[in-house]
Amino acid sequence: MRLQEFWSRLDSQFGSMRAQSVARDHVFAALGGRSAVDAIEAGLSVRKVWLAICEEYEVPPKER
Repeated sequence: MRLQEFWSRLDSQFGSMRAQSVARDHVFAALGGRSAVDAIEAGLSVRKVWLAICEEYEVPPKER
């Protein structure tokens, strides 16, 4: 998954305003206590970050 696809999916799932908050403000235990943005900057794969968000927010499997 590319970073551009990550942001596109995030926007589609949460809306552009909430997507920014989910990515920057929410701390995910599955990402080592980091926000999605911090996890990506730390070198975690974008796909892993996306799946952690999906799990946390119970995104249906067909939309992952």
